[in-house]
Amino acid sequence: MKQVYTHENRFFVANAKHILESHGIRVFLKNEHASSIMGEAAALHAWVELWVDDDADYERACRIIETSLSQKDAVGWQCAHCNEENDASFELCWNCQSEHS
Repeated sequence: MKQVYTHENRFFVANAKHILESHGIRVFLKNEHASSIMGEAAALHAWVELWVDDDADYERACRIIETSLSQKDAVGWQCAHCNEENDASFELCWNCQSEHS
């Protein structure tokens, strides 16, 4: 098991998780409920972490995340279900979790 991504915003981590799962890579989250330790530990230790289940998927997962999350010229989208604006890297609406169509 290796960590492939972490971010202070849990929505970015959830989006990366969905992206990797859509590519058939098994992943899991750590620190999903660690926000309760904020103030008692360094904030970085409370960030949600995304880990690959199989070390053999690590390099591929890193490339997928880097490519998916670094598309600077990509255009955001508006959710057809709740009308919220979403970053281009999001495959699910951050507000209602509806899929980008």
